[in-house]
Amino acid sequence: MKKPSIKAPALKKPSMPAIKKPSLEGLPGGSRTGRSLLAAVAVLGVVFGIAELRPPADPSTAGRPGGATTAQVERTTLACPAPIQGLLASTDLTLFSPAGGTTEAGGASLSDVVPPTAAAPASPSAAPSGSGSASPSANPSGKPAGGAAAPAANARLTLAKPGVPVTGRAAPGDTAPGTVATATGGFAPGFSVSQTTVYTDQARAGLYGLDCAPSGTDFWFAGASTSPGRTDYVSLTNADSAPATVDIRLVGEKGAIDLDAANGITLAPGTSQAVRLNTLLKAENADLAVHVVVRDGRVGAALNVADEGKGADWVAPSAAPAAVQVMPGLPADAASARLIVAAPADDDADLKIQISGKNGWFTPASKESLHVKAGMVAALDLGNVNKNEVGAIRLSPSDPAHPTPVIATVRVDRVNNGKSDAAWISAAGPVGKRAVLADNRGGGATTVLLTATSSSAAKVRLTASAGSGGGTPATKEVEVPAGTTVAVQGLEPAGVNGVYGITAETLSGGPVVAARMLAIAQKDIPMFTVQSFRDDHSTVTVPYAENDPGLVLR
Repeated sequence: MKKPSIKAPALKKPSMPAIKKPSLEGLPGGSRTGRSLLAAVAVLGVVFGIAELRPPADPSTAGRPGGATTAQVERTTLACPAPIQGLLASTDLTLFSPAGGTTEAGGASLSDVVPPTAAAPASPSAAPSGSGSASPSANPSGKPAGGAAAPAANARLTLAKPGVPVTGRAAPGDTAPGTVATATGGFAPGFSVSQTTVYTDQARAGLYGLDCAPSGTDFWFAGASTSPGRTDYVSLTNADSAPATVDIRLVGEKGAIDLDAANGITLAPGTSQAVRLNTLLKAENADLAVHVVVRDGRVGAALNVADEGKGADWVAPSAAPAAVQVMPGLPADAASARLIVAAPADDDADLKIQISGKNGWFTPASKESLHVKAGMVAALDLGNVNKNEVGAIRLSPSDPAHPTPVIATVRVDRVNNGKSDAAWISAAGPVGKRAVLADNRGGGATTVLLTATSSSAAKVRLTASAGSGGGTPATKEVEVPAGTTVAVQGLEPAGVNGVYGITAETLSGGPVVAARMLAIAQKDIPMFTVQSFRDDHSTVTVPYAENDPGLVLR
């Protein structure tokens, strides 16, 4: 007996076609059950017919089960913490998307994080320098140049086009909110937002820099402290439309610290909160790890640290716990370095310490190893460990057969005429295919540090974009020998005006970790901050799926 042939009704554009009930007269299986089954098959035929109108992203994969292609991300959202700036500091926010995407459609803008009912247009004081617009009314058409979509009504900054950054001031004062930036379409791949604060008050003087990141549910930080002179905050930002519930867990040299007051912190949508650690923990702890766990919702999280009269900075989350961790970006003129490591696992960690210099990895004398007890924190003063050369620190298991995941951060101090500043460099992953940092400045203020972490050399392409106020992009390809760290200075757009973005791309060879040091002297203080480049994950893998309506008849 032949199976009935059932064809999907023809599709009509632009409306969805009506689905007609198929005639079952004269067909075998004409019972109510059989008729219901065949009617369902007809409906599925319509669905599959619609799907057939959408060809695979890459036709070359057609007919190859298991084949896949790549596609650009279409939306990127980044959250920046509320600036810790008091009344004696100013904060710059910079947006950048690299040029070269497959489409110019879309847009990118940044807004203050405020409760949904309190959203309002940005104040005139937020006007950016260079390209872009802080106010939608600046463009009568409602669309920025380059095919971008109209910005949000309350946008503080709007990016005009990929390849040219825009920069402007955050809200002033000590009650400034966090911010959220969203890029869509051709603006989304590689979208980067930087937050940079210059604080001149002696107690918290320093250059605070942060590469803003997506909201998440789990963050590890090392390098916090409640010692005398330290004022550290865990900054939480809820840029989503749903409430979030957060636990802040502290780990010290004796293990986990019980803190009931830090559990169940509720953040309403559109709110920011800075939690001062020495109000939670009265006892002195020289070295702490902070674990931010989000029970409900998502938040952006960062650690802000200040050592009175000695330096201050933002601390980015450490790379996820792993047996091998690398901290890139040690400046050549570092006066001292202090390593802080936590072992979240149930096993102790015995770690080998190595430094990457101009001739490859080496083990520092009398600083060869570090033992970290399970669930605890350990620290080690390394001194002038990189011997007046740029470098990176690598931690790996002393016994490869006994790997234990750890998280890590290194504090680095620079000193000039008795005045100092400090930066905290967290463990970071490889650049991958491409990574981007937004806020870079000319006149020798920017240094890029590249480290080839494996036994293979690597080649990296660095591109400096046009400046926010003008300039011609510049590109440089850099060879990085295996195990070495290379410093790249003077990479800036010709005739640069304003800030610019830097894109790092791994062209060949083994993995590379990279960081950017921004150094700006203020009042004789050698202010600096170091941010790591992180893979921008600008493309995603899309598996090929083949339609098979016959499945319903098997």
